[in-house]
Amino acid sequence: MTNYGHMFRAISCALGQRMNQALSGMELTFSQGHILGYLAQCTQTPCVRDIEDAFQLTHPTVSGLLSRMEKKGFVRLEPDPGDRRRKLVYLLPKGLQCIETMSEVIRQGDATLLRGFTQAEQEQFRVYLTRAMRNVSPDFTIPKEEFSK
Repeated sequence: MTNYGHMFRAISCALGQRMNQALSGMELTFSQGHILGYLAQCTQTPCVRDIEDAFQLTHPTVSGLLSRMEKKGFVRLEPDPGDRRRKLVYLLPKGLQCIETMSEVIRQGDATLLRGFTQAEQEQFRVYLTRAMRNVSPDFTIPKEEFSK
């Protein structure tokens, strides 16, 4: 019997290693890269609490991640003018450059993953993976930008 979970894990690890290699050159961790990706997709400037909720992380964990990212020049934290208790998180140019690098690593990883697949097979693979994700996580949704690929 095929162990699909093991196969998904192996694929995830291989793709994660590629991203870790790219991020290590920028002195970022995978977790920090995820946060930068989140910030890039926000339509409004998020606060620290938004990041805690999005990633289901504790306040000390997010504060530590953001503090290190701020020291390295990827983000800027500022008090919310409407509520001084909240800190807003701004993506800086260095963070945007990182997003571009991460996007390229993802694009290359996807191309490698799908090498040898016809266009029809790629579409069917996407349909199957989406269905599998919804089976294990009923509230799973594909981000809008994924539909345009």
